[in-house]
Amino acid sequence: MSSSHGPTHDHPHPPEHSHRRTLNAAHEHLFLGDNHERNERRTWLVIAITTTMMVVEIAAGNLFGSMALTADGWHMSTHAAAMLIAALAYLYARKHANNRRFSFGTGKLGDLAGFASAVVLALIALLIGWESFLRFQSPVSINFKEAIIVAVVGLIVNLVCAWLLKDDHHHGHDHGHEHKQKVGQDQNLRAAYLHVLADALTSVLAIGALVFASFYGWLWLDPTIGIVGAFVIARWSWGLIRDTGGVLLDYVSEGEDLPEEIQEILVKEGAEIVDLHIWQLGPGHHGAIVSIVVDHPHAPSYYRAKLAAIHDLSHVTVEVEARAA
Repeated sequence: MSSSHGPTHDHPHPPEHSHRRTLNAAHEHLFLGDNHERNERRTWLVIAITTTMMVVEIAAGNLFGSMALTADGWHMSTHAAAMLIAALAYLYARKHANNRRFSFGTGKLGDLAGFASAVVLALIALLIGWESFLRFQSPVSINFKEAIIVAVVGLIVNLVCAWLLKDDHHHGHDHGHEHKQKVGQDQNLRAAYLHVLADALTSVLAIGALVFASFYGWLWLDPTIGIVGAFVIARWSWGLIRDTGGVLLDYVSEGEDLPEEIQEILVKEGAEIVDLHIWQLGPGHHGAIVSIVVDHPHAPSYYRAKLAAIHDLSHVTVEVEARAA
């Protein structure tokens, strides 16, 4: 005998703050992150700020004949486009949260968007590295004063955007919960945050390189710093690809303790797990299919009630069989 169920929600739409993890008969599949709507609003706000800065820089660059302003404006456009992926993913996931054709809800759409954004981030790192390499071969003259001003303004804008996109939900805890933070993290927000952080890093490195180059005439320092920045951004991109790809492929990381929690609860009930599947449904939400054998079996609802104590387990299917004599 088997039975499955999902959490019950009192609202027709995903609530802003927290999702109830009770495992009872209602079969809704609302597996969005706790701060989905807040993160969506902040992402759109960051896009508005970035796009405004982009338009101002490109317009000023064309008006004053500044390649530094124009180039930085077009550079910001790539990050604005990547963050648009995140914003549209939030919007689509929220609008279709109650669409039953999505068998397990739309919570993983953020991981799909995060994966796409990570690929874009990798391409940006590649372009920065390639452009820096070309500058080694063909150095260009730099208007240091203008370039430093552009980099400082860009840094301020990016720091404001990074503050807006910072995921406070998983900060301020001890290291013992580090993996739990990572599992429940909104990877879509993380992708947008890394795009802004990459732009901020580029600005910081550029300011340092430009200041030293203006004092000592080290024109080679600018492309060198560019290559260093490209490697750092590429590393962030790889981490995001690894984590979001793992979620999309239903990979259970080695540090995930849900299998042990399920095992501990069911063993106390005299049950032996013969098959167990765990996967992530959305930020902070997991699903599980558990097959057990037991000498004196109860109804599946009995074991589901026991597993309800696991906070991150939002949807579970239990299959129960009597142990063969």
